[in-house]
Amino acid sequence: MANCKKDIADDEFLLIGIDGGATKVSGWSVKTANHGTAFALGNFHATKSYTEIPGYIHNFQPVDLNRQIAEWEAGKIVPTTAELIQSNCFIKAASWCIEQITKRSDTNRVLIGIGMPGIKTRDGRGIAVLKNGPRITNYAVRLENEITLAGIELVQPINQIGSDAYYCGIGEEYAGEGSFRNVRNSYYLGGGTGAADALKLDGKVIPLDETKGWFVKTWEMKCPDGYSVEKYVSSSGIQSIYGELIGKSPEELTRNGIFPPQIRLRALEGEKVAVITMQKVAHFLALLFYERITSIYAGWQGIFDFVNPDRPRPQTENNYKKALFDNLVIGQRLGELLCEAQGDEVLWLPFVNELTQLIINSSVLDEVAKEHYCPQKHLNLARIQISPLREAPALGAAIDAYLTWKEKKLCLNRM
Repeated sequence: MANCKKDIADDEFLLIGIDGGATKVSGWSVKTANHGTAFALGNFHATKSYTEIPGYIHNFQPVDLNRQIAEWEAGKIVPTTAELIQSNCFIKAASWCIEQITKRSDTNRVLIGIGMPGIKTRDGRGIAVLKNGPRITNYAVRLENEITLAGIELVQPINQIGSDAYYCGIGEEYAGEGSFRNVRNSYYLGGGTGAADALKLDGKVIPLDETKGWFVKTWEMKCPDGYSVEKYVSSSGIQSIYGELIGKSPEELTRNGIFPPQIRLRALEGEKVAVITMQKVAHFLALLFYERITSIYAGWQGIFDFVNPDRPRPQTENNYKKALFDNLVIGQRLGELLCEAQGDEVLWLPFVNELTQLIINSSVLDEVAKEHYCPQKHLNLARIQISPLREAPALGAAIDAYLTWKEKKLCLNRM
């Protein structure tokens, strides 16, 4: 990516990717090169926590998820007063990031891509269902109004509020150091505030809406203790598991600077509760990867139950049966944790050993598959990759916006 030399695109606008989460917004300028076929993070970055915005409701409680889904399916979403207030903080945090990045550049013309968790509205420009935050059905319109008032010119309206998980995959595909490059089949798991799943199959990054009949997202699957698998493979979830065992709230742990890396260090020092926490993470991470391997190869095996008991059972057939993953990618803060843990006895080796045993003792994987993942009954560690792209969602959001803009421009030129 050495030829990605400047942040201003050839058409003299600034390309910005926004990654919105449950607690903060992160924005990056993104460089383009080779006529929009190569991308890299730019020189300008801004982050804003929602708590920093006046009016933020610290004890905000999301609307019951079943109610959210029912209103979305009925097409009658009615945000509560609390959601309207809280959504204002979400919009202003995103606007602030865009304004700060733009101020540092040589132009006020911007092209923006945005990724957010949650189910989107039918037009793709709002959030209809959000597990850990307010529903914002008119997100794009409100954000466009905010940044326009700040004197920023949009090259084109925000096309859509994309999936943060899908954008992780797009980032991994297009970035020079992306883990989806030069492979045919790959699975990506990003663990931050929540868990992000992305798939590349038959050489293409697949939107998970196209696989929902047979692929189950991490947050949808339930462990025997009743928690979502997401809790054991996301940074905030791991922190909360440790907190429950030691009798401290996530807020207290945060104030004291106790996050998964510190919990792992405590486990290495022999603290029993920390050891148990790491054991749980290793176990469910191995089981989740085994579920991914077997579901793509032989169809849904029912390894996990569902958080929503009414969720339709996944189809056992898919168009990719007998596919083998070239790599299994771990990204974001979970990736950083596993990177630090490589070779240790509290997280890495328990994870590797359990995944190895699950594969070699599998009744649904044939010898071809077993040899692919575990030659001579040892896990091929080259199949497990730690993504260096900490900001993959923001990068992917910008790339998607750029490619959409480019396609529209080509269509206009053909007319």
